[in-house]
Amino acid sequence: MKTNKSEESLSRNSVPILAWDFHCEHVRELKAAFADLQKVKKISTQFTWNDESLKIEERIKEEVILVTDLDLKIVFASNGIKKMTGYKEEEVLGKTPKMFQGPTTSKTTIKEINEAIKLQIPFEKTIENYKKDGRTYKCKINSTPVFNLKGKLTHFIAFEKEVLSA
Repeated sequence: MKTNKSEESLSRNSVPILAWDFHCEHVRELKAAFADLQKVKKISTQFTWNDESLKIEERIKEEVILVTDLDLKIVFASNGIKKMTGYKEEEVLGKTPKMFQGPTTSKTTIKEINEAIKLQIPFEKTIENYKKDGRTYKCKINSTPVFNLKGKLTHFIAFEKEVLSA
């Protein structure tokens, strides 16, 4: 059966709808990462961080970023927080990361984290945290104190990623 040229052209240049869904989702993720990056840059500029060593631009797409003040109150959470924990950014702002801990969270690991914070040194730990719905997840935390250009501690920043077990 012979088809006309417009049908031939249409079938050759069509893209499955599913591909557009993936594309739109990717664009949404890029926009969210860009918005997150703008927010972190605003904090960085406001407190005159030397943020080049933090590699925020590289890490913001793959990891959740939490920024706390010196009282450990969350002042910024990247959009990935919802996917990892079930909480939206506005639900965690003003709270401490302890909100993610629960009965099975290692007390030893918590002590080690608190000691690193007290000594103002970077740390990397994997901890069992709790999602909004009560399920647990393993969270790899890479955290560092952030100093301004004058050397004064202003914030702590954590790069977090859910560790998926096999």
